[in-house]
Amino acid sequence: MSKQQHDNEERDDEMRLDKWLWAARFFKTRSLASKQIELGRVSVNGAKAKTSKYISVGDVVDLTLNSLPYRLTVRQLNHQRRPAPEARLLYCEDEAVAKQREQQKLLDQASRITAAYPDGRPTKRDRRQLDKMKRQDW
Repeated sequence: MSKQQHDNEERDDEMRLDKWLWAARFFKTRSLASKQIELGRVSVNGAKAKTSKYISVGDVVDLTLNSLPYRLTVRQLNHQRRPAPEARLLYCEDEAVAKQREQQKLLDQASRITAAYPDGRPTKRDRRQLDKMKRQDW
């Protein structure tokens, strides 16, 4: 058996981390997945990972995406990017982390609602009303 055939056999039970994250639809491109891995936002089995890290079924992937935590257990490997319903079959998610993420989303939404100007800077009209109120001429 040649070395190339041997390498292809080994690749059936393991896969590059960046390619798996792309196939599981966490990132739109492999380069985005690679960048997040390089920034240290992805770890495998509790250890920081490199882009070229090979994962296999049963590995636990911790991921921070848009400041939200994800903990995924790899169930399947797929070397092609498939539709979203099929991609969800590639992993199972930790329920505790999913609940924590939902609570964090609700807190973020609540903080945006209570902000004085959730849409950004006050308009000229808003600023004039604030100035009037500060001068007590209102």
